Amino acid sequence: MTAPTGADEAQTERLARLLDSQFRVPGTSLRFGVEPLLGLVPGLGDAAGLALSSAVIVQAVRLGARGATVARMVLNVAIDAVFGSIPLLGSVFDFAFKANNRNVALLQRHERDPAATSAESRRAVRRTLIGVAVGVVLTLVLVVALVAWLLSLLF
Repeated sequence: MTAPTGADEAQTERLARLLDSQFRVPGTSLRFGVEPLLGLVPGLGDAAGLALSSAVIVQAVRLGARGATVARMVLNVAIDAVFGSIPLLGSVFDFAFKANNRNVALLQRHERDPAATSAESRRAVRRTLIGVAVGVVLTLVLVVALVAWLLSLLF
């Protein structure tokens, strides 16, 4: 395997830009890429977007990203995939969230200061996982309360 080069970094940046911010909405500073457009194709579009976003992560690993930084990149793509899969609203989310641009910026920070980026990424992953756990627990509590309320109406 050959060592990664500046050309590899540029290729990763180009892919992220194509997916998230290649085009500008005329008359505005708002940018978008092909990923929100892919998301408009039911089923296959979201899968294609996920595959292309995964390629950005694979390339980041080739370029030296490790540990918590990669976990955070995966988390960014997972968030994008979950919310991006919601019909129509998912494309709006893709338009705003830009997981691939986030991941390239994370890779660049990792290259400048791996220790600080890893520590920051560990905190971000931990906060997100705690938020997901709290959300799941709250959802379960609400579902149980709703079922109890419906049963009280029936009996």
